[in-house]
Amino acid sequence: VQLVESGGGFVQPGGSLILSCTASRFTLDVFVIGWFRQAPGKQREAVLCISSSGSNKYYADSVKGRFTTSREYDKNTVFLQMNSLKSEDTADYYCGTDTSGRYRGCEWYLIDYWGKGTLVNVSS
Repeated sequence: VQLVESGGGFVQPGGSLILSCTASRFTLDVFVIGWFRQAPGKQREAVLCISSSGSNKYYADSVKGRFTTSREYDKNTVFLQMNSLKSEDTADYYCGTDTSGRYRGCEWYLIDYWGKGTLVNVSS
């Protein structure tokens, strides 16, 4: 299982970014996919998780109404659309997968495989 994130960068407050997470050696429609972030000096926190069917979704309160997720099955890629970005969204963003085969929630300790992360820096 290999996950690769991309799309991070610098953006001004109020701006938007799209992160992508591309999987290899497995298909994304089989397992739970999660987006997590970790700011300097803070613990990794869940941002958003989606079940394999898409029927279960979790959004952290801090990103509700601003972040959404989508998939392109033919590209085996999941996207994180981030709008109305705030300085407090600055962090390394990671995608991960829970390979248990069922939706168990959105906690970092449920994730079996991680990407290496991509930095999002929101500043003026």
